[in-house]
Amino acid sequence: MNYRSSFFILTCIAFGFAFLYIPILSMVVFSFNASKLVTVWDGANSPTLKWYYALLNNEEILDAAWITGLSLLLLFVALEQLIGWPAGRGITTMTIGHMTFSMAYVTVIVNSRLASFDTALEEAAMDLGARPFKVFFVITLPIIFPAILSGWLLAFTLSWDDLVISSFTSGPGSSTLPMVVFSKVRLGVSPEINVLATLTLAVVTTMIVGVSLWMARRARLDKATV
Repeated sequence: MNYRSSFFILTCIAFGFAFLYIPILSMVVFSFNASKLVTVWDGANSPTLKWYYALLNNEEILDAAWITGLSLLLLFVALEQLIGWPAGRGITTMTIGHMTFSMAYVTVIVNSRLASFDTALEEAAMDLGARPFKVFFVITLPIIFPAILSGWLLAFTLSWDDLVISSFTSGPGSSTLPMVVFSKVRLGVSPEINVLATLTLAVVTTMIVGVSLWMARRARLDKATV
């Protein structure tokens, strides 16, 4: 690979990352803007934390943050008519709906780890007198735990970002955070939305970095014991 092709590839990568992350960085910066207009920077009074305080006093968004298909809606209606459960739409139907579409992604990730799992380890442990219950928690679970954790992170991300299924399966008083944000964005983006997105980005980034460090440490320990 010559210099020109390498420079072209690096340039494309740089533009790609800029396209993805510059809007996020601008959102973070404007969350400290004193102006109510999210696209106009108030240089005289900025930066400020007043929108962060305003968000903490916004009960609608905070309530939605703690609760976080048409086919599922029809299923719940049919079940209610047949057996009387679930009675109406709310937290129960939303939980079932999110578990239904998230389970497929988690199953694929965990199954891919189990496909390369060496069952001889379990057999050796049972030959040495270990019970199946102990074999699972001492040998099987620690080996597949990174896949389970990865599946949980993916399911959490999909569930957190979902709007369509939540809209069909929700009921009065059971709005999720994306539903509240969507309803507010239709009327115009407010500085509080920038603050909320910034805090969400910070929490998710912290979780990803923590899990990555933990998995890297586990990999080093596994190599050291081999």
